[in-house]
Amino acid sequence: MSEGLADRIRQCADMAGSGDELARLTAIPRRTLEYYLTGQSEPKVARCVDIAKAAGVDIGWLASGEGDKLKGTSVQFDPEGKYAYVPLYDARCSAGHGAWNEGAKILTMLAFTAYSLRKQGLEPTKLSAIRVDGDSMEGMLSDGDTVMINHARRTLEGEAVYVIRLDDHLYAKRLQRQFDGSIHIISENKAYKDMIVPKQQLNELEIIGRVVWAGGWM
Repeated sequence: MSEGLADRIRQCADMAGSGDELARLTAIPRRTLEYYLTGQSEPKVARCVDIAKAAGVDIGWLASGEGDKLKGTSVQFDPEGKYAYVPLYDARCSAGHGAWNEGAKILTMLAFTAYSLRKQGLEPTKLSAIRVDGDSMEGMLSDGDTVMINHARRTLEGEAVYVIRLDDHLYAKRLQRQFDGSIHIISENKAYKDMIVPKQQLNELEIIGRVVWAGGWM
């Protein structure tokens, strides 16, 4: 087997959490998987598909190394369908144009019960997570907290907390629409003044998605 394929399978094991976890998710015997990881043996197509699904990567990328690693796969499922795994991106205050997560790395996959997501009306493939940077939302969100973003809600639908991109940086902020058509960007920490985006400049405000879950250390 080519070293390239073995390396990509090792990346899949890292994304799953470990080789043991990848073996569990794919039902591939651990010893057999070790042969794949070290390049001593090459998996058949069916097992490549299982590995790609378990790690949440694109099967074309896994097989050939070409294309987008995560094309069309922002979530993975365990074989029994009890859990959905949402990618946590290293995308604090991500700068640059293009996709909001362009150049960002997946740090880990966060596990949620599929039932809990369905109960909230959330589509797992539309979810991702990032960590909060700074103290502007202190009182609601602390520096280093993790927030889950629902990318299906990218327009302002009533006052809520959204992840936005403004001046090529990401922020988790409360948005509030005013009668004059402008939008107020509100920080929970009152040491920070509200920012106002006039109606004629709303095209400069990009809503990445609505924050639907947050978690962090006490």
